[in-house]
Amino acid sequence: MSAFLHEFDLIAHARPDAPTIAIKDSIDIAGYATTAASCALADAPPATRHAEVAQRLLDAGWRITGKTNMHELAFGMTGINDFCGTPRNPQDAARIPGGSSSGSASAVGLHLVDAALGTDTGGSVRGPAACCGVIGLKPTFGRVSRDGVAPRETTLDCVGPFARDMNTIIDVMLAIDPSFQAGRARRDVANARVAMLHVDADDNIRHAVASAMTRSGLSTRPVALASMRDAFAAGLAVINAETWRAFGHLIDTGKLGADIEARLRAAANTNAADLENAERIRRAITDEVDRTLDDADVLILPTLPSLPITIEAARAGTSVIAMSSLIRPFNLSGHPAITLPVPINGTHMKAGLQIVGRKGEDETVCAVAARIESALASNE
Repeated sequence: MSAFLHEFDLIAHARPDAPTIAIKDSIDIAGYATTAASCALADAPPATRHAEVAQRLLDAGWRITGKTNMHELAFGMTGINDFCGTPRNPQDAARIPGGSSSGSASAVGLHLVDAALGTDTGGSVRGPAACCGVIGLKPTFGRVSRDGVAPRETTLDCVGPFARDMNTIIDVMLAIDPSFQAGRARRDVANARVAMLHVDADDNIRHAVASAMTRSGLSTRPVALASMRDAFAAGLAVINAETWRAFGHLIDTGKLGADIEARLRAAANTNAADLENAERIRRAITDEVDRTLDDADVLILPTLPSLPITIEAARAGTSVIAMSSLIRPFNLSGHPAITLPVPINGTHMKAGLQIVGRKGEDETVCAVAARIESALASNE
């Protein structure tokens, strides 16, 4: 049940006390095969060079300590992987760690590393971060380089960091995004305008998010997004089509896990009309979020609508697709979004509080998250 697929130590300009970071196995590290935790890619040739984000981390003095496990081919939300093993959920070992960046979230939550990189196509950073009780950021689409990241072609996927505190999230962003501005990410946002998005979620999750916002001292106003449900379905159509295009040929190897083979075969049925409709909805949700953010600096909502289910329940066939109902729409729209763990009354488990910002305003998302984090820490 290791969070790691490979452990090593890459150092370029690191200090002896350099911070440590692990890299999801859909991101190239020179000398290691990028297998996406799949038996079907186990014999892939080693990467000849580091992905741009990995090289930037090394140049900034980070120590890369390994490649992390993941849901096979990044095409699932449970994190269960019978080929490479299922990473342990640090909050509750009986529960799923989430997917697809399960190993990255697990490694951070278990204090094996200071930070990790994952990828978020349909919530695959924010979902496992919320499951495992850590912070996970999906940057604005296209802001962080995907050179050397699988799949090569995507209209949804973003490389993003995991950490246990906002200061580390900001430090990772400074390394992987040359345009990121530390001063803006660490500025005072006491007067930020916050829109609280009404969504369907369990009462304990909604109460945890509302309580955290009260403790933050930030004033909020309620809003709704009419396109959320349609955007969830449209995001599924796009990820299905793009994943089939990238990995559909692997069905012929006979080496895929049963769940992934079934999902890929279903994804093959996505047709041109489905994608045309999805693009129409993409424009609608993007415009609606943009309009809402004309009168607010950020949107606040739960990351997941409920706590992660058990591994046993997932193996028994309990559907997890609704886990992404509150995160997938922002992959479709391309807005930056972060999840922050917040306490739930009556349990040691943490809920995820999601913060969504204007495109290109990743620093504002981080600043609001840092304020909430500070308020929660001071009230403990």
